[in-house]
Amino acid sequence: MTMNNKLKIFSGRSNPGLALGIAKSLHQDLGSISIRTFSDGELWVKYEENVRGCDVFIIQSTNGPSENIIELALMVDAAVRASADTVTVLIPYFGYGRQDRKDQPRVPISSRVMIDILTAMGADRIITLDLHSTQIQGFAKIPFDNLYSRSVLFEAIQDENFSSDNTVVLAPDVGSVKMSQGYAKNLGMHFALIDKRRFAPNQAEVNHLIGDLDGMDVLIIDDMIDTAGTTVNAAQAAMDEGARSVTVVATHGVLSGPAIERLNESTIKKIIVTDTISIPKEKQIDKMKIVTVANIFGEAVNRVHNGESVSALFEF
Repeated sequence: MTMNNKLKIFSGRSNPGLALGIAKSLHQDLGSISIRTFSDGELWVKYEENVRGCDVFIIQSTNGPSENIIELALMVDAAVRASADTVTVLIPYFGYGRQDRKDQPRVPISSRVMIDILTAMGADRIITLDLHSTQIQGFAKIPFDNLYSRSVLFEAIQDENFSSDNTVVLAPDVGSVKMSQGYAKNLGMHFALIDKRRFAPNQAEVNHLIGDLDGMDVLIIDDMIDTAGTTVNAAQAAMDEGARSVTVVATHGVLSGPAIERLNESTIKKIIVTDTISIPKEKQIDKMKIVTVANIFGEAVNRVHNGESVSALFEF
């Protein structure tokens, strides 16, 4: 990748709003591309402008439906066949990131499969944000950068004017401990932990609370809200322990199944998520605040295009 190559940014259909924000942060227009779904469900992709010799950046979150992955693979293949000099894939939300190990017989390692597809299509680099498991980077034989949303989430938390002496960052499960501790340390807040046992996929039960929440404002930090079972259970556990209020902060608003109903009916005061996944209007409830990560990705694109280090963007 050289600084003499022309930068071109293209968006798939999974999150055009974020893609537009990334392009605007770089004072660029999104490139022209046609993507169609035929009546039989097959996809068709065509770049409507020349990409020969260009540094092409493709933006596509790979949340459901699964055709978002196929669409991204076709976009990469088309750019490679059109003689783009480099093809960098920006995946704000990396789908299948929770299927990162062979935890029982006769199952795939699906996150590895997703990376292999993009690599086989000819992608030169992958950039994502707040991976569920950072070891997924080790599956890739091409450069793989995992950025952090902490800068925009820190700012959103500070806008809520919490008192550091009276606020506890609560990790809803062991997997989120490191991230939650990082937030607690940087915000000067207390820390607590819920020991959660999972009995089936998307089903969790609170077991033990480690820490004091009585009379405190509680921040629950996690990488995503999926069905919201973990989030709502943790919030209820906090309130049962005497918490004054509960605010939930998460990078990825997957919000599948009964998530919105659960969040609406819960004791949670506010929900802060980013725009890595396009959240439909009907799911944007009153207590939800959405903050953009466009500038984070924009800075990463700028540094990669100019051959500069991106390490400052993914150190925590």
